[in-house]
Amino acid sequence: MKPNWELKNCCDHDQKVFLATVGIFTLVILALWRTFLLTPFKLITVFLHEASHAIACKLTCGEVMGMEVHANEGGVTQTRGGVYWLILPAGYLGSSFWGMALIVASTNLISARIAAGCLAVALLIVLFIAKNWTLRGLCIGFIVFLAIVWVLQEKTTIHILKYVILFIGVMNSLFSVYDIYDDLISRRVNSSDAEKFAEICPCPCNGVGWGIIWGMISFIFLSASVYLGLVVLS
Repeated sequence: MKPNWELKNCCDHDQKVFLATVGIFTLVILALWRTFLLTPFKLITVFLHEASHAIACKLTCGEVMGMEVHANEGGVTQTRGGVYWLILPAGYLGSSFWGMALIVASTNLISARIAAGCLAVALLIVLFIAKNWTLRGLCIGFIVFLAIVWVLQEKTTIHILKYVILFIGVMNSLFSVYDIYDDLISRRVNSSDAEKFAEICPCPCNGVGWGIIWGMISFIFLSASVYLGLVVLS
């Protein structure tokens, strides 16, 4: 069966539920943005940001020395070697990509299971290279959380795995766009990834300029996730 790229005859029941759920999750996230309730999910976004730096480092033959996620929603990945101009943008763009991947994965139970399993494995791996207890606690907490959701999905009538993966994906996508705006566009931080990237990139663009470019790419990822989700469900 060919993918319905043109989204002909959109939208059926499943597509409407998908769009409504994304909309509801977005409103809930925005309403609770300044509350402690979203802190664990914000820290997961920071985790995926730092993990993306680490993945880019390993893919370019570098070495990951350690990783930290802080309670103030900051983080750092210590690397040695690798291609620096690929490692730097991988954090913001990588977390946006993973948000898109989780949203698309939530449209099918099998892919949602795969996404949950991959996230749990990533958390377990990072647990052993974590340099602070905030990150260790985050890893352990979310591994337990995903395990509980998995058991509920498989052993009871509480089938929420797809919705949990979708919520994490929407949260990750929104926080990535906000984080780029807050860290790179609305204020200039000399130690930011964008400022460091501007120093080594031959293009005539400062850190704010790269922040705008990365923000646009992240928004494209967010829009593409909804479109691809509708295609999968069509």
